[in-house]
Amino acid sequence: MTRMCPKQRIPRVLVVEDDPDQLDLIRESLRAHYGPASAGGIIGVRSAGECLSEKLSRFDVVLQDLNLPDMPGLELLAELIRRADVPVVVVTGHNDSGTAAEAIARGAQDYVVKLGDYLLTIPVLVEKAIDQHRLRRENVRLQRRLEEMLNELRLRNAELQVSLDEQRRMATTDGLTGLSNRRRFDELLHKRFYEASRYGFDLSCCMCDLDCYKQLNDTFGHQVGDHVLAEAAGVIRASLRKVDVAGRYGGDEFVLLLPHTSLEWAMRVTDRIRSRISSATAPICDGRGVTVSMGVASLRSDQPRDADHLLSMADRALYLAKQRGRDRVVAFGQVRHVA
Repeated sequence: MTRMCPKQRIPRVLVVEDDPDQLDLIRESLRAHYGPASAGGIIGVRSAGECLSEKLSRFDVVLQDLNLPDMPGLELLAELIRRADVPVVVVTGHNDSGTAAEAIARGAQDYVVKLGDYLLTIPVLVEKAIDQHRLRRENVRLQRRLEEMLNELRLRNAELQVSLDEQRRMATTDGLTGLSNRRRFDELLHKRFYEASRYGFDLSCCMCDLDCYKQLNDTFGHQVGDHVLAEAAGVIRASLRKVDVAGRYGGDEFVLLLPHTSLEWAMRVTDRIRSRISSATAPICDGRGVTVSMGVASLRSDQPRDADHLLSMADRALYLAKQRGRDRVVAFGQVRHVA
């Protein structure tokens, strides 16, 4: 049993040829190949003007002679390519490789010289030009789609990065105050202590505790208490440098880490913070500013054996500040003196 081939699609062809005999021969070659039904789809014109008056987008391919009475052939070629996305096959009597190369360089899909049995190749060139043009357009479409997908992927990646950054920030930041949470502060404490020990610069640590915070909550309510914590955190953040680290260590307790800072300078910074917190929280608590007790220790002054020891020294100094009446800054050296 013979398998039936799919019906061949008849292309729409525009033939631009000033020689009427050659025009008829080319058209007849195409009709012989595609059958009588192709006659209406094969249009012949004899000048550039007639060619450009046609609706070029309705053709599948253009067969163009280079010798035309009203326009240089290469100029027409350029105009055809500018006006419509249609493949152009140059058909000419010039057996000149230079002309062929220039036509291809200017956008011609293919080139054939009117020699020998060239008419037999016309249908083949038409099919080839249409197929190559279709592939080119499909490649362009796929390339554009690929670019769109890459842009979408970049956008998704950017959104994902923002989401990851936000999750990372939430995982390392205290939600109420915006300062580092305890876990993040512990990581930075050990990192900064290692750097200071290795490179020989000072590092100060300060523990801060709001005085009588439970009484404040009982008197004004937890919303006011949270407002006080947020306000105190804002004062701390505004008072420190970018290299400094501030964290909420738990409840009403804050901790500060000041690289390249001596004990004496850390005492000044923390005392200024103590004073500013009192002023900033006064409007929240009926004019009575919240006081803060602070303990400070430093690497060079107190010679801690490790990062946790430095933090413990600052905490012991804070405890002494509480014992001495609150609302003050105490250095760890005073703890040793008491002991």
